[in-house]
Amino acid sequence: MQIALLALLLLQAPSPVLENDYVQVFKNSAPCAAAGPTCGERIIVALGPVELGGRKMGRGEIKVFKKGERYSPPVGGDYLEVTMKPVRPAVKTPTVAIPPEKNSILYQGERFFIFEEKLPPGDTRARHSHSQRLIVVLNATRLQQWPDGQPEIFADEIPDEIHFSQPVVHVSKNVGKTPLRNIVIELKP
Repeated sequence: MQIALLALLLLQAPSPVLENDYVQVFKNSAPCAAAGPTCGERIIVALGPVELGGRKMGRGEIKVFKKGERYSPPVGGDYLEVTMKPVRPAVKTPTVAIPPEKNSILYQGERFFIFEEKLPPGDTRARHSHSQRLIVVLNATRLQQWPDGQPEIFADEIPDEIHFSQPVVHVSKNVGKTPLRNIVIELKP
């Protein structure tokens, strides 16, 4: 009986859509809303209209919860719960720190910061760098990038895709027909 109950609980437990040594990401589930011991800071990213604690949120809006802070999961639409792991390896950084232009800082914390990455069609972002980061893609578009010391690459941005990217120094150009719009959670060393 106990084995069957354990199996049932494991089947009902939400699975992360992305997990590594730094973060766990859940879609339409907030297993860390109760702020358990394995939950560090949490970020809710609205993927559509949702309501969180009586506040209506639109696509791309965020809400950050500190470690130990409880909340009720969002209702009414699609969202992500990004959970920072309380203990993590050292954050990998680029060879040079060059802040990217044309972005909007949404949150500054001790262990990470969050910005909305924006770039109109045809526009280029000058050489800049990033540490390890989680990217939530909001708009479909196409990027051309020139990473230092590597050949140019093209990347199709697909809405609602989630990536964990390694440090980079690069130039980016939006060669798509729609604006680049991403939510980026960049880790601090």
